Amino acid sequence: MSLRQSIERAMGTNMGGAGIPKTAIEAALSVTETELKRLRDEERSGNLPLLSLPEDTADLGPVEEAARKLRDGASDVVFLGTGGSSLGGQTLAQLADYMIPGVGRFSREPRVHFFDNLDPATFGRALEALPLTTTRFAAISKSGGTGETLMQSMAVMSALKDGGLTIADHVIGLSEPRRDGTKNALRDLLEPEGCAFLEHHTGIGGRYSALTNVGLLPAAVLGLDIRAIRKGAASVYAPIRAGDVAAGEIPVALGAALMTAASLEGKASVVTMAYADKLERFTRWWVQLWAESLGKDGKGSQPIAAIGPVDQHSQLQLYLAGPNDKIFTVITTDCLGKGPMIDKDLAERAGEPGFAGKTIGDLVAAQGRATADTLAHNHRPTRTIHVDRLDEENLGALLMHFMLETILTGYAIGIDPFDQPAVEEGKVLAKKYLTEGTSA
Repeated sequence: MSLRQSIERAMGTNMGGAGIPKTAIEAALSVTETELKRLRDEERSGNLPLLSLPEDTADLGPVEEAARKLRDGASDVVFLGTGGSSLGGQTLAQLADYMIPGVGRFSREPRVHFFDNLDPATFGRALEALPLTTTRFAAISKSGGTGETLMQSMAVMSALKDGGLTIADHVIGLSEPRRDGTKNALRDLLEPEGCAFLEHHTGIGGRYSALTNVGLLPAAVLGLDIRAIRKGAASVYAPIRAGDVAAGEIPVALGAALMTAASLEGKASVVTMAYADKLERFTRWWVQLWAESLGKDGKGSQPIAAIGPVDQHSQLQLYLAGPNDKIFTVITTDCLGKGPMIDKDLAERAGEPGFAGKTIGDLVAAQGRATADTLAHNHRPTRTIHVDRLDEENLGALLMHFMLETILTGYAIGIDPFDQPAVEEGKVLAKKYLTEGTSA
């Protein structure tokens, strides 16, 4: 793992009154120390299987086998699912250029698609445009009862039948095992057709499932090293498991303490700005993780995703001169010396002689550093995280870092970071309006 975190630009001792007071961070670290022990106890009891998952390899063989079957003879592989059943997979898929401007259009077969938002126009058009004979589908829902995924799956099944194709040859499912006395609509839908299933981990919810087969299946389809992803995640939890390092020396604990202190200091918004196209989906994955885990009991903070350098032009003015109610995380990667080099004559013609001999990566690196420094100089508390290499191991580490940071922050502010009770009301009402025909 090669992640480096610094909170120096966030601390009041370096920024004056606008920063997070050192005493507040120290108090939060004291609470976090207790919560680290809670994590270790929960791992030993098996109550939080996410903690032992990174070192487990028993489920990786079935993931790799399912990926081979999805790729075999396929021009396109479509993942049906929403929220946590999709964003983790999308995050990992960006390592293989998924949804990267420009290069994403030139990806090799099989082309991978995530249909995560239900829209009648775009979904219907996609089904018409996809070459169904060479398209494979994976329907993902932990409970098996996600309305959007069920609708998508039914539409796919009808399209395959209309095309004279065998559903089991084109569709697999990923859901929890059947349990006595409970309904699993996705299994009820697909199993009678003979569709194979991977089993969703029963103890890990959707937004924490990026390191399970939910996130790793798309990664394996794209040829990524899923074992390296797990290895990176394991390296993040290792110092916590060891239990012989102070909380302030554990990056996850220090990050959670900073976010806890920021919350208590009235920072109502949390901004994560990543300087890499391949981290765009990561920032969106983090938004769901933070919002759904911590927004309860009148607590929590608004997560905001940003990508650099482009969002410097759309958001930075507000961040620098608007309400000082935010804390920032700027994520940079090792891009110095990378990308096209700028010709000297062209640089001079443009009136930018300083660009001569520099690479695009040099400019992006300078912009990332400048944004963090400018935020701090304008009394906006800012944490930085630097990733030496954006590869499977380090992306696995980033995912684990932010999941554990979110869990510890939830524990520290006194809420359950795993449930989402407020979301259920809307789901129930939507199904009621649909069945009654009163949705308009």
